[in-house]
Amino acid sequence: MAEKVKKIMDIVETLAPKHYAYHWDQVGLQIGSENHQVNKILVCLDINKEVIEEAMDNNVDLIISHHPMIFSPMKSILQEDSKGKLVYEAIKHDISIYAAHTNMDIAPKGLNDFVANKMGLKNIEILEATAKEKLYKLVVFTPEGYEEKVAEALGAGGAGHIGNYSHCSFRINGTGTFKPLEGTNPFIGSQGELEKVQEIRIETIVPQSSLRKVIEGMLKVHPYEEVAYDLIPLENEGDEKGIGRIGILESALMAREFVARTKDVFNIEHVRVAGSLEHNIKKVAIVNGSGASYIQLAKAKGCDCLITGDMKYHEAQKAEELGIVVIDAGHFETEIFFVELLINYLKQEFTDKKVEIEVMASNIKNNPLKIM
Repeated sequence: MAEKVKKIMDIVETLAPKHYAYHWDQVGLQIGSENHQVNKILVCLDINKEVIEEAMDNNVDLIISHHPMIFSPMKSILQEDSKGKLVYEAIKHDISIYAAHTNMDIAPKGLNDFVANKMGLKNIEILEATAKEKLYKLVVFTPEGYEEKVAEALGAGGAGHIGNYSHCSFRINGTGTFKPLEGTNPFIGSQGELEKVQEIRIETIVPQSSLRKVIEGMLKVHPYEEVAYDLIPLENEGDEKGIGRIGILESALMAREFVARTKDVFNIEHVRVAGSLEHNIKKVAIVNGSGASYIQLAKAKGCDCLITGDMKYHEAQKAEELGIVVIDAGHFETEIFFVELLINYLKQEFTDKKVEIEVMASNIKNNPLKIM
């Protein structure tokens, strides 16, 4: 059964909310409509002519890519222009296009974490914080006898987390008053009559990334036709979000051995390495894509090695000077895991939510760099 693009967006953004992305990034729905019906999804790293053709051949309704297809403003959409041709063909064949880029890199359980776990790192933490989660206090009023159902929905949506405690809330009894007017269908009371009802006030804390899910879940189970609730911004700071990950190997390895492990995990035959191959590796930093600018920070945080892509000559020199090993596994190679991550996530979410949509990985391996 088809679902709207909007529903797929909500599922993806539960993992990687758009506000996690850097301000310069172009994430979210780029082509199409939130109301477009989706039966089949194609997941890829980049979108080019071959990927669009693959989508057309497989009757795909939605492409989800890591790299945004439209990154810089377009002044015109012409078939004679390479980018314009892609936009034209997507629109012509009713293919919506969505990008999850730096928000997916930064997200907890996103791409950085996925690769860090692939490398067997333990005690994983953020390399560089980019923001702290904004928090809200949610206050909702429910008639007696329904407070447990509402509170459970709040907790299931992600509200009430304080440290290592979940389902945290405060409750107090009181009297709610209301008069149903013409055209209403009140759960309690009658039109035109002032009602006084014993109610429970439930207060809880909600991170911005869970706000929509929490409110939707609360409204779904609340018995009232019109739900009275307050949403209050807080000065409290939530969890840090950030780019890159740092972790510890279970046992130290010589750099030469760790390079071999990296090649095996990334399923590649060649990497570029700066630094001594005789160096002991215990603490490792990972930045998918282009992350050589984090060499100095990784060293300052006590890392023995940084895995990334796009290392330049002088950055390699800096690594040698600092005494840190840098493994340049390639931009494409460090980010292609996006496809596996998102497909696994979507399939699990679709199973849990009983969504019947086919998800397929692109067979187009469009790394623009070739090693001869």
